[in-house]
Amino acid sequence: MMRLQRALARAGIASRRAAEELIRAGRVRVNGTVAQIGMSVNPLTDVILIGGRRVTQAKPVWIALHKPVGYVVTRRDPGGRSTVFELVPKVPGLTYVGRLDVMTSGLLLLTTDGDAAHRLMHPRFEVERSYRVVVHGRSEKDIRTAFSKPIVIEGRAVQVKTLKIRPARGTSLELLLVLAEGRYRIVRRVCDRLGLKVERLVRLSYGPVRLGDLAAGAWRYLSRNELAAIAGMRAA
Repeated sequence: MMRLQRALARAGIASRRAAEELIRAGRVRVNGTVAQIGMSVNPLTDVILIGGRRVTQAKPVWIALHKPVGYVVTRRDPGGRSTVFELVPKVPGLTYVGRLDVMTSGLLLLTTDGDAAHRLMHPRFEVERSYRVVVHGRSEKDIRTAFSKPIVIEGRAVQVKTLKIRPARGTSLELLLVLAEGRYRIVRRVCDRLGLKVERLVRLSYGPVRLGDLAAGAWRYLSRNELAAIAGMRAA
């Protein structure tokens, strides 16, 4: 079940705000009854009509974007900064799956499937995300020792699955991290807690989807295998 205006937006009829105006104008019927703001519907089974024409649900859209540094993950930025929605097709109901801060680049998923997006982001499902972060400030031995103990942020231990360390330029080190959570800015907060200065941070994967060789600023639709993997996660 979902709000009627959300179902209309997902079907590509209008934005949520415009859908609300259609409902207020009495132009929308659900199962023969004039719709009201706030009502919930099942878009797969309920008959939704606008002016006598039935609304059909479009297949969910899934996009993988290589977010560049300098872009904000929001639809509109009060400060006038560039947003990720300027880089992808204008799809009604498109939303992002997990934020990346303005100085972080890498894989960002966007979709019209709000239910699946919620599952991918919810802490209970512990969906893995992988990152490459270049840091300086402590030795490899110190970093390994720090990660061997629980790293607690806001009263909860960070779900670190794997850590690999290799040399980077000069005295810097490259950490390859896999986390089973996605609290906002969590990698930067971990590094700050450990006294590490972040030089570069890239998200390499989110669940079954990998960044691969997608160029910065470029996007692609998810493959059949990726869509099947996401569907499998929803069914689990």
